[in-house]
Amino acid sequence: MANPRSSVSLRPDIDALPAYVPGERPAKGRQVYKLSSNEVPFPLLPAVGAALVDVGPDLNRYPDMHATRLVEALAEHHGVKPGRITVGNGSVAVLAHVLAAVCEPGDEVVMAWRSFEAYPIATQVAGARPVQVPVDAAGRHDLDAMAAAVTERTRAVLLCSPNNPTGPALTQSEVRRFLETVPPGVLVLLDEAYLEFVRQDDPTDGVALVDDHKNLVVLRTFSKAYGLAGLRVGYAVARRRLSAGFRAAATPFGVSSMALAGAVAALNCQDEVRARVDHVVAERTRVVDALTEQGWRIPDAQGNFVWLELGRRATAFADTARAQGVLVRAFAGEGVRVSVGERDGNDLFLDIAADWLRDRAGLSVL
Repeated sequence: MANPRSSVSLRPDIDALPAYVPGERPAKGRQVYKLSSNEVPFPLLPAVGAALVDVGPDLNRYPDMHATRLVEALAEHHGVKPGRITVGNGSVAVLAHVLAAVCEPGDEVVMAWRSFEAYPIATQVAGARPVQVPVDAAGRHDLDAMAAAVTERTRAVLLCSPNNPTGPALTQSEVRRFLETVPPGVLVLLDEAYLEFVRQDDPTDGVALVDDHKNLVVLRTFSKAYGLAGLRVGYAVARRRLSAGFRAAATPFGVSSMALAGAVAALNCQDEVRARVDHVVAERTRVVDALTEQGWRIPDAQGNFVWLELGRRATAFADTARAQGVLVRAFAGEGVRVSVGERDGNDLFLDIAADWLRDRAGLSVL
């Protein structure tokens, strides 16, 4: 049969995908502080390193497709049945599996904006349309506006708490009220990638809400607090029926043997993980206090990063910081996200931020 197309074409919505911009990496041969990605500034936990060595001789074999040891460990950690856990190659991959399992062409996915830049990409890849609801002046989710954006075409709502890149977190009471507002046929995904860093009253605990809300899916990751960003392990907690569908949509053998072993080892290091998180939180507090004293207005920072709302000067600030040895993540026309890193790197960033204000005293960006 003749085919009138002269070349293979991509789906129009794939051609139109926004590009995911990773945190800038240091150039070879130059000493810089990488504060452009939300990583923790610590080496692998010793137990994780040992686990990776142990699994090395077996890398000629496929990993456990069902991630049995990790699923069982997570189920015990959260006090849920293993059938509620879906493991994937980072929480972004799990998000993609979730949306692929529920979305059809013409569906809509409501999300706060600005929020995690992978959300609209994953939504469009799943064939749905992202509906972006602006965050409020404090960088927080406007839950009333998000609820109002839900229509008969809405298939899912994405909540990011703490919100990346602005920083504020939702409370458990807010999430509970939102779940009571959203129709039960609309999936609510609560992304708690930075949950361990939250120090506000009434923090979210999505897993505790799953029993009462059949439409809730909770996303967690080992990339942040557990320090396994390079291994790529994330997971979802949801009702068994939904989890079975998410696993069916996942890539077979999608999580490597090293990632599985490292995650199990990290999960068993809760005291060490908490100590490292407490260190990051203390540095975050120091950085926020210093920026506030300088004159910056910083949204409530509940993740392992801070947000500078610089508007059209965001790229210029990032260029200035790079030239002085600090990489930050600029969102052109909006702001700059700066991860909490080593103390020396944080200090250099604070010097750059102070100089920027002195050089531009009186500008409206403050």
